[in-house]
Amino acid sequence: MSYYFAKTLDCSFDEAVRRATEALKQAGFGIITEIDVRETLKKKLGVDFRSYRILGACNPRMAHHALTIEDKVGTMLPCNVIVQDLGGGRTEVAAIDPVASMQAIENPNLLEPAGQVQAALKAAILAL
Repeated sequence: MSYYFAKTLDCSFDEAVRRATEALKQAGFGIITEIDVRETLKKKLGVDFRSYRILGACNPRMAHHALTIEDKVGTMLPCNVIVQDLGGGRTEVAAIDPVASMQAIENPNLLEPAGQVQAALKAAILAL
């Protein structure tokens, strides 16, 4: 089982970030964290890296439901979505598969909510 799903777009990095943010919003997710990996690596290590952004996506209703089932599930929130420049005008958007990540937690009650989050995230990625 793969731990993510992805789609490659023929557009600029900035356009892919915009489109991913909008698709996630349409699927009920907000972006609560955003990490510019390229900028961070340059600042902290002095190294050049491709454009790479980590978007922390959260659906508050689904997060609340999961937290009422398993209080430590917050260690796995928010759902990370990455946008990375592949070069040549191509950009990849990839999201964690919450069903795969929830297998690390031995609570079968999380399977249904994880499936709902998976469906919503997958729909957002496919909508790109």
